[in-house]
Amino acid sequence: MISIIVPTYNERENLEELFERIARALEGKEFEIIVVDDNSPDRTWEKAEELAKKYPVHVIRRINERGLSSAVIRGFKEARGEIIVVMDADLQHPPEVIPKLVEAVEKGADIAIASRYVKGGKVENWYWWRKLISKGAIMIGRVALPKIRGVKDPVSGFFALKREVVEGVELNPVGFKILLEVLIKGKYKKVVEVPFTFGLRNFGESKLSNKQILNYLRHLYRLMKWEGEIDRLVKFSIVGLTGVAVNEGALLGFVEFLGWDKRLAVIPATELSILNNFLWNDLWTFRDLKRKPLYLRLFNFHLAALTGALVQWAIYLALLYVGVHYLIANLIGIGFSFIVRFFVNRNLTWA
Repeated sequence: MISIIVPTYNERENLEELFERIARALEGKEFEIIVVDDNSPDRTWEKAEELAKKYPVHVIRRINERGLSSAVIRGFKEARGEIIVVMDADLQHPPEVIPKLVEAVEKGADIAIASRYVKGGKVENWYWWRKLISKGAIMIGRVALPKIRGVKDPVSGFFALKREVVEGVELNPVGFKILLEVLIKGKYKKVVEVPFTFGLRNFGESKLSNKQILNYLRHLYRLMKWEGEIDRLVKFSIVGLTGVAVNEGALLGFVEFLGWDKRLAVIPATELSILNNFLWNDLWTFRDLKRKPLYLRLFNFHLAALTGALVQWAIYLALLYVGVHYLIANLIGIGFSFIVRFFVNRNLTWA
């Protein structure tokens, strides 16, 4: 049995074509379509019930609940199949791809993702700003959550999975990106991405809004917290403060007591702070992730520090040029480079 979960809100005009194409794609297989509708004003749920006379459709009309992710979770609970497919109703997710996702699961994948960003996948007729938002969201997610670093399209809304991946798992996502929640909290070993072409919707309007973008960032924060990444960030911050003290103290000594040039003294001061930060991060912040040899961790830490240092020195020199006191200029540069260094280290030095 294949269970296909379709969350809906004002998708009445798309249902007949969607169901017909699903039935054609899965001809000869046992399947059910679970429509979870948030009491659509266009009475999508009513149209789905009408079509249930012709297709194996189970309709859930939610009166007091809203949201795509919670609708999918409700569908997980109602699904009878051993393989569960999640897709949108707007026909941007071609039903003809479902057999490929199912086949990937049957061949051993725990999760099969219909991906726009693997070889053979693409997005059609998107404005440049939509592409920028999508790629930016993926980049931020992969940096913030190292567990999904190897997934090209972790925000896809079209995927299949084995029932046991989500069975007994407490899912509580914010916004649209239910797959992110599954990838972080689900019980799985193997993920496969299947290329597909993401096209234009036939009817209705896109659900993307500023609120959804903010919800995505909130969701990332909650998942980082659940994964322990926020705790690491706090520890990294504390270690960074000790590095600031070392950096500023050394810079003060080199300039005021040794008489070194302000523009050059920042270099050895920065190196001392790098060594200080590496020691404490290795012993404390990332002590459970010391999988690489010490020399390689130290090398990668310097590489990450160099990335941050380039940001820091550029700001430092620019502020010196406009007359800011050298200690204050250095402090501002350190602040700007902090986040860059944390994420580079988390995804390189202690990956």
